[in-house]
Amino acid sequence: MYANVLLFISGGEIFFIMFIVVMVFGADKIPDIARGLGKGMRQLKDATEDIKQEIYKTADKQGIDTSFTKDIKSEIDKVKDSVDEVTGVIKRK
Repeated sequence: MYANVLLFISGGEIFFIMFIVVMVFGADKIPDIARGLGKGMRQLKDATEDIKQEIYKTADKQGIDTSFTKDIKSEIDKVKDSVDEVTGVIKRK
């Protein structure tokens, strides 16, 4: 449901895309493709985390204060929470 809101596509369109994928690749190749995509996404996430940790280590060695990033993250989380309150379920009388 959430992906449909973000991508602006309906269930019928998703079904049509899946039908085309099955027709092009075949039903027996889809698990291999999904497995490969999953591994690739995991490697990308791990590499991103490694880069982030390296930046923090280097900043600590140079004596750079990185505590402001925690403050920024907390402010972003507060804004996300307030947006969730505003965009919650609408009740009709």
